[in-house]
Amino acid sequence: MDVELAKPFIKAAIDVIGTMAFITPRPGKPFVKKNTIATGDVTGLVGLTGEGNKRGSVSISFSKGCAVAMVKNMLGDDIQDILQDVKDAVGEITNMISGQARAGLSEKGLVFAGSTPTVIMGDNHSITHIAKSPIMAIPFETDAGNFTIEFCFE
Repeated sequence: MDVELAKPFIKAAIDVIGTMAFITPRPGKPFVKKNTIATGDVTGLVGLTGEGNKRGSVSISFSKGCAVAMVKNMLGDDIQDILQDVKDAVGEITNMISGQARAGLSEKGLVFAGSTPTVIMGDNHSITHIAKSPIMAIPFETDAGNFTIEFCFE
């Protein structure tokens, strides 16, 4: 897989999480993921469709600490139901990062539309990507915890 394809996702994550949650993500080295086990406790997943039956998916898996810190920074003290708020925030952040990254991919000639995000919660949950191509993973560290963006497309 072309590491150039990771750049729009890295830029989008830094922009969106920095702007929305006031957290500075530090990207690690992208790698090809060999299994379906999520690296975090809460995952947002967006399906992608493109021209000529091209398809794929993007997921962002957050550690509990990172997800809760994002929610607190986004909502302040206005947290009603921490589980529901985390689910909503992860869905929204995933949607925004996916959208910005898709804009960057379209400049490289890869045009995709995204689905509404699905949010999966729980220890050791699995992420099933739609495409059968290799899964590129980009680990990030923050002062509040870690998250990983995964993507693959045909």
